[in-house]
Amino acid sequence: MKDTDIHAAIRILRKEIRRWDEPVVGVVARARDPFLILVSTVLSLRTKDKVTAEAGARLFKLAKTPRQLLRLEPRTIEKAIYPVCFYRVKARSLKSIAANLIGRFEGRVPDTIDELLTLKGVGRKTANLVVTLGFHKPGICVDVHVHRISNRWGYVRTKSPEETEAALRRKLPKKYWIIYNDLLVPYGQNLCAPVSPWCSRCRLTPYCARRGVTTSR
Repeated sequence: MKDTDIHAAIRILRKEIRRWDEPVVGVVARARDPFLILVSTVLSLRTKDKVTAEAGARLFKLAKTPRQLLRLEPRTIEKAIYPVCFYRVKARSLKSIAANLIGRFEGRVPDTIDELLTLKGVGRKTANLVVTLGFHKPGICVDVHVHRISNRWGYVRTKSPEETEAALRRKLPKKYWIIYNDLLVPYGQNLCAPVSPWCSRCRLTPYCARRGVTTSR
């Protein structure tokens, strides 16, 4: 993909994703509550959207603020969020996050990536997602879909999500930073699959280098 092709690709993606369900974190983001977005993102790591949505709904019935979450016993949190992946680890991380938000940030979710990265269980993907969806500040959330598709297009040539984020920060037009993840995640979940993507149904084939694609449908 040429650098100039990204504008056409974004236009196509905006139309194409309308036929698929919005990722669960995006749904939660409508409430414009950075804490709920943070918790949902932690729950979503390596977990399918349906499981994340159901676990989040159960947990948010018990706690919607750091203070409410901190009052819950770890076992209660575990029971609420099961069967998200690593639910015991995530339960401990959420307790730690709540304690840190209260003790260090006066109960608020910080709005910078550097501050968010000091919270247990929060990596760059989560931090960028909270900053962009919770505070509408510039950031590029790079998950497995964004990393894979950006490289498959040939738009970047990187070996890790961290390298992809750095490369995108250098070349992706800033007006697309916040929406980039929202566009590529449903595309990666439904069409541009890791193995045997649906290239025959993809409207982005004129721009795609198909790097790493050995079989397709």
